[in-house]
Amino acid sequence: MLEFDNVSKSFWTGTRRKVILDRASFRVELGHSLGILAPNGTGKTTLIKMMAGLEKPDEGEIRRGCNISFPLGFMGGVVSRISAKENSRYIARLYGLDPDYVEAYCRWLCGLGEYFDQPLGTYSSGMRARFSFALMLALDFDMYLIDEGMPASTDVEFNKKAGAILEERLATTTLVIVSHNPGVLEKFARTAGVLMHGQLHMFDTLEEAKQLYDYETKG
Repeated sequence: MLEFDNVSKSFWTGTRRKVILDRASFRVELGHSLGILAPNGTGKTTLIKMMAGLEKPDEGEIRRGCNISFPLGFMGGVVSRISAKENSRYIARLYGLDPDYVEAYCRWLCGLGEYFDQPLGTYSSGMRARFSFALMLALDFDMYLIDEGMPASTDVEFNKKAGAILEERLATTTLVIVSHNPGVLEKFARTAGVLMHGQLHMFDTLEEAKQLYDYETKG
């Protein structure tokens, strides 16, 4: 499970303090995927990074009782000056997995051809996103974190192949996805929350969350 207990987070923007979370408490159980609706600029990426342990809360406690992925699109764990091949083998060793398997899996899923053996610093944002997604799927987590605001791939064949794998994984894993678009959540989540003005409102159904979200964003 993943649990936030009375968690608060804010940033100083230079002119004011921007509140991302104000004493938020919620729990994500394995087998119960969660979608969170949040308008752009409200702190979606910060929230997902807190779930992964990449950002610390100002107050409160975050408990992780399972193997949680890094956020889709997060490239902080890889090195730009080395190739996807070298990065995949390095990350595999960090997680105690077979480097040959992780390299082969990423090479197959990415479909980057000769670029797989080139430094990541030469990649376009779409190519980096494909490698990040492939690496996340290769590591086989209990809970996957997806931030819609992170770079996405425009490669149709890759999206089809990776999307099919992710759908299969949902039968045995859990997904937490944060987005400003309710339509993105419908395919993956049944329960949902709404993040606005530092408050996280949790609902039993996505439909209830959409009603509040539409009311707040569309008036």
